[in-house]
Amino acid sequence: MDPFVPNQPRKGRGAVSNATGRFEREQRHAVDDGWGTAWAAEEWEVDSARRTTLTKDTTKVVITRNNSPDIGFDRSINPYRGCEHGCVYCFARPTHAFLGMSPGLDFETKLFYKPDAAKLLAEELRNPKYECRTIAMGTNTDPYQPVERRLEITRSILEVLAAHRHPVSIVTKSSLILRDLDILAPMAKEGLAKAAVSVTTLDSTLARRMEPRATTPARRIETIRGLAAAGIPTAVMTAPVIPVLTDPELETILETAAAAGASAAGYVMLRLPLEIKDLFREWLAVHAPMKAKHVMALVHDTRGGKDYDSRWGIRQRGEGAYAELINRRFRLAVERLGLGNDRKPLDTTKFRLPPRAGDQLALF
Repeated sequence: MDPFVPNQPRKGRGAVSNATGRFEREQRHAVDDGWGTAWAAEEWEVDSARRTTLTKDTTKVVITRNNSPDIGFDRSINPYRGCEHGCVYCFARPTHAFLGMSPGLDFETKLFYKPDAAKLLAEELRNPKYECRTIAMGTNTDPYQPVERRLEITRSILEVLAAHRHPVSIVTKSSLILRDLDILAPMAKEGLAKAAVSVTTLDSTLARRMEPRATTPARRIETIRGLAAAGIPTAVMTAPVIPVLTDPELETILETAAAAGASAAGYVMLRLPLEIKDLFREWLAVHAPMKAKHVMALVHDTRGGKDYDSRWGIRQRGEGAYAELINRRFRLAVERLGLGNDRKPLDTTKFRLPPRAGDQLALF
C-alpha cells in the first residue's frame, strides 16, 4: 500500500484514495503540507497507483466454502484476489485488508493469482469425501480479469470441471467469457453450466467512471447475446442498484438483456460495508457532487438509517419504502419479460472422476 499517493481521481481507476487497511496499526493519509510533497510526489509513487502488479498466491486449497443462508451456493472458486475492473462499489474490496493492503487503489492495482488452481481443484475433487454441488465463480472478484487473457487460469479450472462433469455457474462483467464457449456450451448442453452477466448501467459515461476497466455496457449486452446463442442459460444481474444514479435504468436494462437472450434476472441493492462506505462517498464527491446527498439519503432509507445493514436476508435487498419500490419494479418487469422462468438447477448426478495414467480400466 502506498500511502503517499494523493487523493484524486485517476484515469482508468475507480477508487479516489488508498487509505490504510483496517487491520493495520497505523493509519496514513496523504496531506499537502504546503511544500508540494503530497501533490508533487515522485513519478514512481504516482505511477505505482496506476500500474497493475501481479503476485503469486500460494494457497493450498482452491474451493472456498460458506454457510450463508441468503445465497444460493455453498462453495466457490476465486482464481484471483483483487479486481482490475475497479468498480468503486465492489463489496469484495474490504477483503484486501486481510492481505495488509488498502481496499482502495491497492485492490484494483495489486492483484494476486493462483497458478496452481486447476491442479488443486483436481486433487480436491478426488477426495473420497467430496460431494458434488454447483461451484460458483465470480462471487467475490471477476474470474475474467484482463490478465486472464494471458494466464488462462479460469479456463484451466473450467477444463478440470468439464473433465469431471462438474456443474459450474459464472458471474462476470467481461466479454472474455466468450473465449471459453468451446468448454461452456457442451457443459450447458448437459445441464452443467450457466452464466450471468452483470449490467449496472447502460450509460457508457457513467460506467467509465464507476467501472473503469470493465467491459463496456454495450459489449456486455452482446456477451449475453453470444452466451444465449451458444445455448448457455444466461441471466442478467442488475447489480448493484444504485439510488438516483442507476435505478431509473432498471426496466431498460432488463428489457435490453431480455431482447439479447437473457432468460433470468437478479438484482442486489447497493451495499456499503466497512471501507466501501468511505470509498463510495469519495467517489460521489468527485463524480456526482450534486447528487451525493440524495444518493446517500436513499441508501440510508434502505438500511434503517445506516450506511449498511449486514443481516442475512436484508443485506442483499434492503428494507423500507424505497427498497420495496425497487423490489416491486423488478418483479413486475421480470414477470412481463419472462425473465423468471429459467430456474432449473444444474445437474449434479453426472459427476465422475476422469481416468488417470495407470488407473485400472472399468469392466462396465
